[in-house]
This record gives sequence, structure tokens and C-alpha cells, in this order.
Amino acid sequence: MSPVPLRLRRHPVPWDRMRPTWREARPPLIAAALARAQAAPSGNWYVVGASRDLPPGAERPLGRTVAGVEVVAWRTADSTLVAGPGACPHLGAPLRESPVRCGTLVCRWHGLPLDGAPFAGWHPYPAYDDGVLLWVRLDEAGGEPPLDRPVLPARPDPRTAVDAVYTAVGRCEPEDVVANRLDPWHGAWLHPYSFVDLRVLDVPGAGAAAPDEGFTVEVSFKVAGRAVVPVQAVFTAPEPRTVVMHITQGEGTGSVVETHATPLTPDPTGRPRTAVVEAVIAASPRPGFTAVRLAAPLLRPFMRATAARLWRDDLAYAERRWALRAAGRFPG
Repeated sequence: MSPVPLRLRRHPVPWDRMRPTWREARPPLIAAALARAQAAPSGNWYVVGASRDLPPGAERPLGRTVAGVEVVAWRTADSTLVAGPGACPHLGAPLRESPVRCGTLVCRWHGLPLDGAPFAGWHPYPAYDDGVLLWVRLDEAGGEPPLDRPVLPARPDPRTAVDAVYTAVGRCEPEDVVANRLDPWHGAWLHPYSFVDLRVLDVPGAGAAAPDEGFTVEVSFKVAGRAVVPVQAVFTAPEPRTVVMHITQGEGTGSVVETHATPLTPDPTGRPRTAVVEAVIAASPRPGFTAVRLAAPLLRPFMRATAARLWRDDLAYAERRWALRAAGRFPG
């Protein structure tokens, strides 16, 4: 590993002179990768937020409407995550507006207490906290054979990593978000402020060592001027609503970016809405990364801001894809 991760681009190419990638970004290839992702089992698990959204002792629950199902989640007195229907079984009060006292959710309409166990017709949903993200299993919404736990990708050791979670909402369906991430060729064209010198080295079914595993990409992250950080990354889709980027060579080897797409309720006009929940889990074998981990609270806002800038463009891509599909005009 080089002692200095930065490189200077010797012959930087202006955006309008970059090598076009549209011939390589073949619609059938992206569609096939999307179809494989949609055929993978999810076990009916949906991401509902970041683990930090519900810290131990939180006095407010987390409320989400996922795939048309109103969900409320909170932590019990021993910090166990629990989740269940978001309507009070008494008269339907919105439980997301109710306080949590000593691990018990207390309905603010009439004081009905819920400790996470079945009560008065209210039954909990399976819930899972993986240390970075919170999940809920909705079997009726998912319609698949259930799994005991979500399908999780390999991650760096949390004791030696820094994680940050960014959430955005777009007017599209989960498949549009996943399709965006399964099109690595757009990176340097759509995000020239962040990526340069992007090349897709291997695609599923094109002779890679593991042909169905994903897209292998060589790219450089822009730092300032001609200074860049080159890496190699692999994009895979372990389940229908998740795409994962693993950095396999270069600075930050072992780091992971997980993009999760969670369907929400449609907007007032009936257009679908999807939450993009992106978890960046950064790691490095460099000795100095210990100091980086100590500065994690200061770094997380920067990591979220970087994700926000990228997703302004990527959500526009996903929303445009949905609009064309809805109109029957999508060329892919």
C-alpha cells in the first residue's frame, strides 16, 4: 500500500472530452442485472432508519409507513429494538406521536401502554438492529417466504470502522434506485465533481472470476485540482432493494457503501415514493485511521453531505426513469 493515497492526474481530460460510455452501458445488461436483483430473496425485510435514529433511552419512537404499512419502532428498557403497527389498537391513535417511558410506548390519547409484547390485538413485527441500520419484517407487504434475519453484505469490523447514514426520498419505485446503482457507467459523466477516469472492468456474465457477482469498476475520487484517490470497487445486489459497493483495491480497501431502497406511501397525486437509505462504512488498514475513528462525530456530517450531493443527481436519474416507465416511454 502506498504511503500517500493521493495521485496527480498527469493529463486531466475536460468533461466534454471524456470517452463516451453509452455504448458500454447497454440497456439489456442493466436490465439483466436488475432482474437478478429482483429475483433474490429479501425475506420481507425493509430498512426503516439508522440505528442512531433510536439511541438507547430514546424517549420518542421512530415512525415510518413502509409499503403502505404504518410502522412504529422503539427500544425497550434493555435497549432491544421492537416494532409493530403504528396505530393504537384502542382507537387508532398515531403511535409515532407517543412518548416512550422506561421502554414502554404510552399512547398519548388515552395512556394505553405497549411494552413490545402482543396486547389488545396489537402484535409486534419482527425487527432487527444490525448495528448500523434498523430493519422491520413485513410479511404481508413482502409476500415472500420470511427469513429470520435480513440479507446483509460483508462489512468491516465495526470496532475499526466509521459509519454514517444518509436518507433521502424520491418520487420513484425501489427498482429505479437499484437500476441507478447497477449503471456504473454514468458515474464520471453525471458526477464529474466527485469521480474521474472511470472504467468498468468486468460485468456480470462477461468472464469475470465470479461472473454473476457484480460490476468491477476502476475509478478515482476527486480531492482537489488534479489530486485524486484511485480505487477499485465491486457493485453487487444481495437482495431486491439493496446495492452494495465494496472497495476491493486502493485507499479504503474493505470499506462498504450500502444503498437500500424502501418503498413509502405514494404522494397526494399517486406517484410512488421511495426512501434511499445509504450507509457508508469506512475502514482502512492505515495506522492513522485510529485517529479518524476518534473524530467520527465530526466526520459524519461531512460523509452525509457528500452522499447528499451525489443523491441529488442520482434521485433525478431514478425519478426520470420512473416517469418514463409510467408513460410507457422508457427505452430500456
